[in-house]
Amino acid sequence: MTDRILPKPPWLKRRLSLGPAFLSVVSHLRETRLHTVCEEALCPNRAECFSAGTATFLIMGDVCTRNCGFCAVAHGRPGPLDPDEPARVAEAAHRMGLKYVVITSVTRDDLPDGGASHFARAITEVKKAIPGAKVEVLVPDFGGSRSSLEVVLEAGPDVLNHNVETVPRLYPIVRPRADYSRSLELLAKVKEISPQVATKSGLMLGLGEDEGEVEGVLEDLVAAGCRILTLGQYLRPSKAHLPVARYVSPEEFEEWRKKALEMGFQKVASGPLVRSSYQAHEMFNQSVERG
Repeated sequence: MTDRILPKPPWLKRRLSLGPAFLSVVSHLRETRLHTVCEEALCPNRAECFSAGTATFLIMGDVCTRNCGFCAVAHGRPGPLDPDEPARVAEAAHRMGLKYVVITSVTRDDLPDGGASHFARAITEVKKAIPGAKVEVLVPDFGGSRSSLEVVLEAGPDVLNHNVETVPRLYPIVRPRADYSRSLELLAKVKEISPQVATKSGLMLGLGEDEGEVEGVLEDLVAAGCRILTLGQYLRPSKAHLPVARYVSPEEFEEWRKKALEMGFQKVASGPLVRSSYQAHEMFNQSVERG
């Protein structure tokens, strides 16, 4: 994998518009003392999503126990869980008028259940505060623990997302403490435990994978029962992170979208700036319609 810096193509450049809706979301987040993956992971869509009145809540703090080569979230030794955080997520979601709430977390390998019970409390609090709300959770692998996954599913999420992120060959450098088979097994277990829960996953392109490898991952995801997919361009957060191997064109992303639908996915968001939670509500609605 080369370390040369590639110039960004024009399709990755966009204007930022920070209007009243953006400032309102920021205000709600600050008042409720919450983190978002939009901010911590330097998401390129932060201005667009905040301006649309949405955000993806990041629970269990802003320090991850893992140090993946692609991720901008801080890593190290996290502090103790905040027992009031789930209720504050529900409060912020209610203030923002959300009917579809997306919650993710840092990975907490230091916790006995990987933070599953904290996820469950957040789901419960949101559904209690906003009757009829749909909740999507983007979870870590919980170290492969079935019991942790069961705790999350018992709380009744509508979508469980777990990203495989890249192709198996690149795991040692992209996700050194993760395991590709373990991630696939987690998605397959969801369909065993709670078949009514939609499963979702995503990959970054541009890390050095080849076409055959990507197609193989998509086949594995379909076999695991995953039906909602996101494909986006890897963007290097800093010089300390993995370099971009190549920039994938919008046309190639569109070809992948078509191919994934042909392979059995119900809904696919594929584009240079697509991220895990991008237009999550719309993707869920369309997958239900197709399902």
